[in-house]
Amino acid sequence: MTRKPVVAVVGAADATENARHDARELGALAAARGWVVVTGGRAKGVMAAALEGAKNGGGLAIGILPDAAADVAPHADVAIITGIGEARNNVIVLTADVVVACGVDGAGTASEVSLAIKNGRHVVLLNASPDALRFFQSIVAERRELLHSAASAHEAMDCADLCLAPSCRSDPR
Repeated sequence: MTRKPVVAVVGAADATENARHDARELGALAAARGWVVVTGGRAKGVMAAALEGAKNGGGLAIGILPDAAADVAPHADVAIITGIGEARNNVIVLTADVVVACGVDGAGTASEVSLAIKNGRHVVLLNASPDALRFFQSIVAERRELLHSAASAHEAMDCADLCLAPSCRSDPR
């Protein structure tokens, strides 16, 4: 039996409506492809929107939460309470085959992108600002093949598909 691909959709809890729309669409597109969607699991922003899209699209929606006090997104099929606070960002990216960031508007999302690259995961920056693109391009010098950019949810999922191709994979999973 082959394991289903896992996409982590990351982004701000106080995300813009555009970022939430992108996350919802990413969740639905991932579900339609048979992928599992993982987020930070909270009931707000990109996390809640991506889980909603996955759940409404018939997919599996998993939230990895910092602690038991966190409000769980209502569309999470599985809520994993870590008890490790924001260190759960590493669990999120290590669980994923590919990470898609809906904007890079805060420290939490920037840490997830950085941890993903450090751990050899492909990252797709969706609608990232030119400053964010320049910043991440400057810090991934020798791992540049892990960083991708997309202008739409469809383009981001197509890129994620390509990242899973055997010729593109950087980790042995």
